[in-house]
Amino acid sequence: MKIFVYGATGNVSAPLTDKLLAAGHTVVAGTRHPEKMAPRPGLVPVKVESQKPQEGVAALNGADAAFLIGPPLVADSFSAIAPFIEQAKKLGLKKVVLMTAWGVEFAPPEVPLRKLELLLESSGLSYNILRPNWFMQNFHSFWIGGILSDQAIYFPGGSARASFVDARDISAVAYELLVSDKFANRAFMVSGPESLNHDDAAARISAATGKTIVYRDVTAEAFKDSLHKAGLPADYVGILGNIAQTLKDGHAAAVSDDVKLVTGKDPISFAQYAQDYRSRWL
Repeated sequence: MKIFVYGATGNVSAPLTDKLLAAGHTVVAGTRHPEKMAPRPGLVPVKVESQKPQEGVAALNGADAAFLIGPPLVADSFSAIAPFIEQAKKLGLKKVVLMTAWGVEFAPPEVPLRKLELLLESSGLSYNILRPNWFMQNFHSFWIGGILSDQAIYFPGGSARASFVDARDISAVAYELLVSDKFANRAFMVSGPESLNHDDAAARISAATGKTIVYRDVTAEAFKDSLHKAGLPADYVGILGNIAQTLKDGHAAAVSDDVKLVTGKDPISFAQYAQDYRSRWL
């Protein structure tokens, strides 16, 4: 198959691209910097920018299927991704897999990610929607500053639990849905195998690294301030603040078996994630 993958260098799209190429598919890899992608058989890098979606939709021409995901740090994901869904409809793609977020189905219809889901559901296309929980990978990206400088995870989560999911499992689910129509027109809640609080996460990173990592519960204001200082756009900081509050309110605690349902394999544990990425915290 020929498959378009949006954001092909990201936490989910990069391993998805690898899996598709390894299986012999052609991947049209949408990215802001196609020149930075190393040449590989079957890989077709194309320039896609969230601010200019109409210039990127031509990448769908000739594709059989597409994986779509909200661009990083972009609050208005609808404006960035809706043109690709409309183009997929015009071209009659065999399958579109859209990644949104855990709990988005309960959001008002004007919320960009929910609006995207509704657009895809009404498109007439064969589709799947992935709603992943908080990424394990956040601990070596968004939260890594505090871990490296203070051996502390700073987050306004209280003692609430979340079924953190490894992005590699999201990729594995997306792969199966793109190459098969077995689960057509369904949405999946994608989680890890256990529900952990941030103290648990700190303990697992400590065990993997030999360091003593602790969790520091911070105020919502302090959390947002740290994101502003890290250079994140104000509207995106607001989104992260809101979903952090939903975690603290207990809405991220449920555990789903959808990873095993779709892939036939158990999801990656947080302990395994910490071992695999231990060098990031050393």
